[in-house]
Amino acid sequence: MTTTAVRKDGPAAVTPTPTVGGHVRNYLSRVRGGDVGALPAVLGLIVLCTVFAIMRPSSFLSAGNFANLFTQGAAVTLIAMGLVFVLLLGEIDLSAGFASGVCAAVLANVVTVLGYPWWVAVLAAVATGVVIGTTLGMLVAKIGIPSFVVTLAGFLAFQGVVLLLVKDGTNISVRDDVLVAIANRNLGPTLGWALTALAVVGYAAVQLLRHRNRAARGLITDPIAVVALRIAGLAVILGTAVYVLNLERSRNVLIVSLKGVPIVVPIIAVLLVIWTFVLQRTSYGRHIYAVGGNREAARRAGIGVDRIRISVFVICSSMAAIGGIVAASRANSVDPNTGGSNVLLYAVGAAVIGGTSLFGGKGRVFDAVLGGAVVAVIENGMGLMGYTAGVKYVVTGVVLLLAASVDALSRRRAAATGTR
Repeated sequence: MTTTAVRKDGPAAVTPTPTVGGHVRNYLSRVRGGDVGALPAVLGLIVLCTVFAIMRPSSFLSAGNFANLFTQGAAVTLIAMGLVFVLLLGEIDLSAGFASGVCAAVLANVVTVLGYPWWVAVLAAVATGVVIGTTLGMLVAKIGIPSFVVTLAGFLAFQGVVLLLVKDGTNISVRDDVLVAIANRNLGPTLGWALTALAVVGYAAVQLLRHRNRAARGLITDPIAVVALRIAGLAVILGTAVYVLNLERSRNVLIVSLKGVPIVVPIIAVLLVIWTFVLQRTSYGRHIYAVGGNREAARRAGIGVDRIRISVFVICSSMAAIGGIVAASRANSVDPNTGGSNVLLYAVGAAVIGGTSLFGGKGRVFDAVLGGAVVAVIENGMGLMGYTAGVKYVVTGVVLLLAASVDALSRRRAAATGTR
């Protein structure tokens, strides 16, 4: 069955009516051609949750542990969201972890030592991230030093900067109520439901408007049933999550009540929407993909390649600053280990595990959120099962290797089938 779209400048063009069966066949064809997207990460997350739920049902499936997953993986996820932009160009930022530590140390000094308001401290931390990103980007784009070398130097240097800012090993407390609330407080149940409804309605409006505009221009659209299924799926997922998070998690409600969506969740959600819009709906985002796909072709097309390369490092370090703020909030302090240890490894792993390619040109900000969930589930679930840190590192490394292998194999498959 077909519909006819009439064009003013020529004969009528026949556009196939989209069907659910055709949509499924097209998706399976893309997967066979190497375009697996986030499918491996989604399947991996389902398998991991199933295993931990079977092994530790009372602890892993509890409302308290569900909330812990969000706060536990928030800082890494935010840093990974910034790393996606750098990875899209086929570059790397090894300094992102300690850059977050530097920005967190600036935050702690401004708010605690100097006594400025919380918003001044936040602006100072983000501004520090912008300066770091601009410096790294200029060295890579203008001088031509490989990003691996530049950011490795930053990785080493920023460790020293953190030590200097925290006075050679002292702990700087963060006691400001607003800053502490970011990773340690929850929204009220009613506000959580209201934001969920707003998110679902907004997503539905975007999906339906996109479907209508494409149909009006005679372009191939997804079946309306598939669009409706996406909206319903989001509503079910968000509704279930909010319901669980609104359950009482306190061991003694007479002393304190603990329920609601963690404040850090809508912060991540807002940043996810903003950066997704930037990548998918702006010319700047299209230029990032173009430079990542073929830098020389992008240059010949008139795209300011150097400007794009500098800007992604600025975004990466700015997101690292936000991640550092969340880490300082969760710990209520900043010390020499803030941003160190496994932070960088987990952040890079989250971006890659979620589906962002190490070879550039392929990835979404949502990949970082999905990969961050996988990393958080591994760390959380294995901790509940009593495994040591060494085992956690091994398992996370294996998962990262599998994700990179899937990326490499899918690219090879795509090249063989001519889909790239």
